[in-house]
Amino acid sequence: MADYDYPLPDERIAKYPLPERDSSKLLHYKEGQIVTHVFRELPELLPSGTLMIRNETKVVPARLFFRRESGALIEVMCLEPLLPCEYNLSFAATDSCEWKCVVGNAKKWKGDTIYFCNVSQSAEIEAIGLKADLVERDGASARVRFSWNGGRAFSEVLDLCGKVPIPPYLGRDTEQIDSTRYQTTYARIRGSVAAPTAGLHFTPAVSNALIEKGVRIENVCLHVGAGTFLPVKDGDVARHNMHREPFGVSLSLLESLSQSGVQVTAVGTTSVRTLESLYYAGVDCIEKGQPCEIEQWAPYSKDYRYSTEEALKALCDYLRSSGKSVLELGTRIIIVPGFKFRLVDRMVTNFHQPKSTLLLLISAFVGEENWRSIYSYALENGYRFLSYGDSSLLERG
Repeated sequence: MADYDYPLPDERIAKYPLPERDSSKLLHYKEGQIVTHVFRELPELLPSGTLMIRNETKVVPARLFFRRESGALIEVMCLEPLLPCEYNLSFAATDSCEWKCVVGNAKKWKGDTIYFCNVSQSAEIEAIGLKADLVERDGASARVRFSWNGGRAFSEVLDLCGKVPIPPYLGRDTEQIDSTRYQTTYARIRGSVAAPTAGLHFTPAVSNALIEKGVRIENVCLHVGAGTFLPVKDGDVARHNMHREPFGVSLSLLESLSQSGVQVTAVGTTSVRTLESLYYAGVDCIEKGQPCEIEQWAPYSKDYRYSTEEALKALCDYLRSSGKSVLELGTRIIIVPGFKFRLVDRMVTNFHQPKSTLLLLISAFVGEENWRSIYSYALENGYRFLSYGDSSLLERG
């Protein structure tokens, strides 16, 4: 990981979004050349007929603060539902549900019932009576049972009681602006604890201009987990464990992707990971009769002899024969230098942290020396970095 480091001064990290989403800078990298644009000029840089894929996941206000009777403050952040295990059913629950959570100040929580910290003294929140019980600990995470009064859906409880979990590197608490700006304008399906930040620059005007240019816009959904914030603590990425993230892709989009010659522009690393996972799900259909969870090192485990079209066709055939209109799976895929990209030709993405798996993905996409020249250019030309920072359009050679 020492080879994927670069100096990032704190003042270059964008702590807040710009007033206008599409006024951010856009670095365009193509065949070794770098040019600065404004994001609203993106439609001018893409050829007609391009298929653009965006992640329509929606960030939930997943940070909750509780107090023990002793007075200790306990932070609980929801990661993924366990009972019910389906997101839609868990969000619709009206009295209790269980989630996998990260617990802050965990040593102070001895397993007793803790009660929501109603700092605002809201009568509405008080009537809900949200409380949490520790079911079991599991390493760095915990299984937590939430219960409440009044028959409200858990999604409403989170909207009233929760905070948007902005990235820790912003160095500040969640503010009102984050409830709208740490969310894409096309977010639709609840489930993420982190935004797919490449999409934060899009406005309806940019989307309409893309469509007028002849760019076809489609959506996938990958729920972004808290693991996206985790640094590679070990110096060797081979010992880094990627977190599982659930995703969904429609049969109609799979059919479009399976057509030869289609040019794909992925918005964000989450869309890239979703799309590139599809090939290995298709290989499973060919070899095992059904798609399986995509494991971290699957792309590097053997030589794959099937074409992308063959793999995607097998995936489409499986869904049709099963009567399904959406592929729903989980992926732990890690994209590192040496990865063979099979679907994505262009990528819209922000500028990522040093020594991160996301920077490894960028290096795999544009090449070792090229990512360095891109990031050096951005640092020398006043670009803003990380979640609320500027954007780039990267083209694969």
